[in-house]
Amino acid sequence: MVLRNAVHKDLYADSVALMRVAARLAEPPGVETISLVMGTPANRDVLARSGLLTSPGHDAGPNDLLVAVRGEPDAVDTALALVVDALPGPGEGPGAGPEAGADTGPPVRSLVGAPAGASLALISTPGPYAAAEALKALRLGMHVFVFSDHVPIEQEVLLKREAARRGLLVMGPDCGTAVIGGIPLGFANEVRAGRVGLVGASGTGLQQVSSLLHSMGSGVSHVIGTGSRDVSAEVGGPTMRAGLDALAADPATEIIVLVSKPPAPHVAEQLLRHASASGKPVVACFLGTDQAAPAPAGVTLAPTLLEAARSAASLAVGGALPPGEELPKLPAPAAPRHLLRALYAGGTFAHEAALLLGPALGDITRTAPPPVPGAAPRLPDRHLVLDLGDDEFTAGRPHPMIDPTVRTEYLRAALADPRTAAVVLDVVIGHGAAPDPAAALAEALAEGPADAPPVIAFVVGTDDDPQGLTAQQRILRDAGAYVVDSSTTAARVCAGLLAAGGDLMLAPAASPSTAAAASASASASASRIGETA
Repeated sequence: MVLRNAVHKDLYADSVALMRVAARLAEPPGVETISLVMGTPANRDVLARSGLLTSPGHDAGPNDLLVAVRGEPDAVDTALALVVDALPGPGEGPGAGPEAGADTGPPVRSLVGAPAGASLALISTPGPYAAAEALKALRLGMHVFVFSDHVPIEQEVLLKREAARRGLLVMGPDCGTAVIGGIPLGFANEVRAGRVGLVGASGTGLQQVSSLLHSMGSGVSHVIGTGSRDVSAEVGGPTMRAGLDALAADPATEIIVLVSKPPAPHVAEQLLRHASASGKPVVACFLGTDQAAPAPAGVTLAPTLLEAARSAASLAVGGALPPGEELPKLPAPAAPRHLLRALYAGGTFAHEAALLLGPALGDITRTAPPPVPGAAPRLPDRHLVLDLGDDEFTAGRPHPMIDPTVRTEYLRAALADPRTAAVVLDVVIGHGAAPDPAAALAEALAEGPADAPPVIAFVVGTDDDPQGLTAQQRILRDAGAYVVDSSTTAARVCAGLLAAGGDLMLAPAASPSTAAAASASASASASRIGETA
């Protein structure tokens, strides 16, 4: 094995493009690890801590493309030679169509009453330079979508104060998802136009709720991401408030949904009061917040992503959604199988699962040692709910929504572990995601032992996405996975299966048709679970 770095002077590409190229170049045999980053001090430090920085890399500057490849010598040389040609051409932004950087037209301008001629700027530069570019865009009267992370929080506060002064939106920093006037930005799904507008500090949470609304026959006017820190005590929720105001003033929006991991308590209280004064029905899903507290007038509190979608869809269609069938039951797993292995690409799904499973399972860990090259991951002797998109697992690697390598390593280890009673997987499709994310997981499932534990999976997306919801579900079912409709349902199935004395579980997938029937029943039953929780 060899490790080599290459530096391409004054060659810039956004982070999603670099992750996708890295995933593509990592496919051939002989390439163990590949990383493509801009040569900022923070990125060089990440590579150094990951053992991927050699002497040429130390000289890379913020405007230089830094490539690190480890593997067999010939494979490394081939990957390094292909990097430049593999980069996307102009206009191929992070997970968006060719219109992403252009004037998005009246739907965006009318969203917050910005000056005539305003447009939306997508910023995906290295973090230390993102705020300056975003500030330029604001001063030109443009809304801003800041995909960049590693932006100092004081700069985020400054940007959002400037945006508020100008009546504009700053989505981000570290904003992964938005759909503005039907145009997807970052990681987003193709959802039908409709009456529900969403604002969220959770990218995968927004993707889940908007896709569920689509599946329930409803539709979306706009999806406004805020960036994960927007609802923190330090930032105070300005973009979520501005998004609320924008959707309240938008004639195409009749119902508003708020989605977030727990905001700072005083920020949550202020946002709920603001929502109550919006003049439109609001569904608020702040995961992990106190659901016993009374909701302000006009606000419905939803404890999970599925309940948020069902509540909003019910308001949109003007009545209750039809209930589903009860889940089939199977006996609880026999000893020594007693542990859950939930392996998520979406951090919000891991957070929701830990909240739902905690009361049923008790001792859950959210951490595991990062994999060591050439060795199988070590799994703890406790229930495991893991966010494999966390920085410790993506250092020097693309995100698992783009490159499944790290997750398939954990999946193989979980299937081979005789203590594993159930595995949970999410598959996120849509713009920005891998072209066929279910296929790599299906390959790992096919390689599992004959007595492997059940795998419960859900796909986030729609049939209008490039990968296709139904096609991805079929791949997983054909590989023997039990496919349910949502993150919420998957967690509740596991809670019923693994809780003391529990026996809730899907019927076995003896054949694709049997698995399809079980999945259809599970999908329908999610409605009833959502109503009775």
